[in-house]
Amino acid sequence: MDAVTLSAEFPSTVEAARMFKALILDAPNLLPKLMPAIKSIQLVEGNGGPRSIQKITIVEGDNIKYVKHRIDAIDKEKLIYNYAVIEGDAKPEMLELISHEVKIEPTKEGGCKIKSVSKYYPKKGIEIKEEDLKDGREEALVILKGVDAYLVGNPQAYA
Repeated sequence: MDAVTLSAEFPSTVEAARMFKALILDAPNLLPKLMPAIKSIQLVEGNGGPRSIQKITIVEGDNIKYVKHRIDAIDKEKLIYNYAVIEGDAKPEMLELISHEVKIEPTKEGGCKIKSVSKYYPKKGIEIKEEDLKDGREEALVILKGVDAYLVGNPQAYA
C-alpha cells in the first residue's frame, strides 16, 4: 500500500526565521521547558545535521516512553526541516516509517506559515486510514501552538 499523506498549515504572527530558530534549531533546549510531557531531547548520533539521530524521552507515566528521529535535511536559509520517526513508542507497529517535512514561510504581514507534510508508510499487507493517525497530528499541533505562544509572549526570545 502507498503512504498516507497528511498536510497541515498553521499561521503565526511570529517572524519566520525566529520561529525556525525556536521550533527547529533550539528544540532540544526549548521543548522540554515548554512541554511537560517531554523530559529531554538528546543528540545520540551525528552532529545535528543530516543523518543525525535525536532521542526524545517522555516523562514517566505516559504510554509513550521515547521516540527517535533521523534528521534527513535541514536548510537554515530556506527554513525547511525533514526528519523521519525511525524508532520508539510513537511509531505504531503497523508503520514502517513516518517522514515529516516542516517548511516555515514568511508572510507579507511579517509573520509566517508553518507547513507540514507527513507521510505514513505502512508495513506490507497493512492498510491505514487518516483517522488512525489523528492522535499524532494533534500532539504535533500542541507543540506548535506552545512554541508560538511562547514566542508571542516573549518577543525578545530568539530575536
